[in-house]
Amino acid sequence: MKKLNLGTGALVGALLTAPLIAVMYLADQVAGLPFVPFDLFDWLTRVLPGPVITFGIDMMIDTMIFLGVSVADTAKIAEQVMAVLQFFVGGITAGIVFFSVVSMRKIKADTIAGLVMGALFGLPLIAISVAIGQSALSPILKIVWLALLFGAWGIALSQTYRRLAPAEAEPVAEAETAEAAAVERINRRQFLIRLGATTAAITVVGAGVGTILAQAERRRLEQVLAETEAHQTEVSEEMPFPNSNDPVMAVPGTRPEYTPIKDHYKVFIRTEPTLIDGPSWLLPLTGLVDNPLMLTLDDIKNNFESRDQYVTLSCISGRVGTGLIGTTLWTGVSLQDVLAEVGVRPEARYLHITCGDGFYETVDLELIAADERIMLCYAWDGHDLPADHGYPLRIWIPDRYGMKQPRWITGMEVMEEYTEGYWVERNWDEVAQVKTTSVIDTVAINAIIGEGDQKRVPVGGIAFAGARGISKVEVRVDGGPWQEAILRSPLSETTWVVWRYEWPFEAGEHTFEVRCAEGDGTPQIEEKQANRPSGATGIHSVEETI
Repeated sequence: MKKLNLGTGALVGALLTAPLIAVMYLADQVAGLPFVPFDLFDWLTRVLPGPVITFGIDMMIDTMIFLGVSVADTAKIAEQVMAVLQFFVGGITAGIVFFSVVSMRKIKADTIAGLVMGALFGLPLIAISVAIGQSALSPILKIVWLALLFGAWGIALSQTYRRLAPAEAEPVAEAETAEAAAVERINRRQFLIRLGATTAAITVVGAGVGTILAQAERRRLEQVLAETEAHQTEVSEEMPFPNSNDPVMAVPGTRPEYTPIKDHYKVFIRTEPTLIDGPSWLLPLTGLVDNPLMLTLDDIKNNFESRDQYVTLSCISGRVGTGLIGTTLWTGVSLQDVLAEVGVRPEARYLHITCGDGFYETVDLELIAADERIMLCYAWDGHDLPADHGYPLRIWIPDRYGMKQPRWITGMEVMEEYTEGYWVERNWDEVAQVKTTSVIDTVAINAIIGEGDQKRVPVGGIAFAGARGISKVEVRVDGGPWQEAILRSPLSETTWVVWRYEWPFEAGEHTFEVRCAEGDGTPQIEEKQANRPSGATGIHSVEETI
């Protein structure tokens, strides 16, 4: 065989891996078969060291902020793109390795070699996919399907090599050799063009049809959600908010005081939401208890007193001015009541929670005993939790970032010994108490109030201090004196506060800054600190030309 350079191996690996990804994606959308790129990405996020994971998260968020892309809207899409690219690069690498080994005449490029290469590339990925993938299909079916795909990929790789590197001919005259070489180059080029066209067609059709099916399903789910939401952005007479009579109105352009569920941020450790069958779901509550229980969702809903709470939830990964924050109505039962039912033993100190997505967290029993608001939540906005927000059950702990709030809960064990939670193991803050923050959402230059010399520019936004409340918000323009804003009553003591300030109009370029104080007067931290490991702090500012 004639030797081929590694660039050819990379090209062929790319040409063959792209349709492999597309076929997997189409099969996932049509029949729920495994999509290995996502499964591989999810597995790596579990096994890689914490600093590597947090570095990747920080780099992704910083890149989106630099590009002016909404983190809340695109973080999951970015992760999915990274997962596909990661698998794609793996396929290219496998192509390079195969071409390199065969070119050195270590093995012969036949069907057996192709099957071996397919197995070397595919078997670890099949094992990962079967172990952590969410497909509900039989493991045997998944293994057979993926084995066929990777086997076909390997055979195509070996046959492509054979086609590009035919056996050397017998010695001939120099002129004939040159002519034969030219013909061979043309034939190879034509073959690569045909191969590229074929794989491109498979990739486009597979990815295109899969995308159409995925978008249709997404639209269906969004329509169901839109039809079942109890609250809308606008207050209605049928279901007014607790502060509907407050005379202070949000400045146009301020984020909605109540976040529609479809707009609530989503951050989770997998590339896709975890899917749990609610009717068959059981919650084991075990460990150092006198009366272990296996609770159904109906048991939780019917056997304990329900409670409602308007809650603002924020993500510790957010920077100052973050969009990774949202407010909605939570419904559930007090965790105190549930633990009273099982009878916690005196030596118990912690509650260890495990989840369907592989997440886990430990909650101090003293914290639970001190706050009856800590709830096992089964509904948002008056309806069962959405699948992508933790259905069928999640916990809410006031004054903590989302990293301490497990979703898709599948088990609870009362323990004497402390074990670190998922993100604590990865070097995030052990307590993760919400940092006080204030944000300028809008300088409403299109809603100027008054005429002549009395014009005022409305400036508005939100302030949040967990469960500690907000007592004051101040705005400063161009480094001048701090001026106090007016506050709208919050939906509850655990939600953000909407604020409003009317600045005397002055044409030009201006810098607006905002700061706030907690309910007891404690000022927010003005020193700029990164989000990792304890949450971002600093003054939020915006520049506007008026």
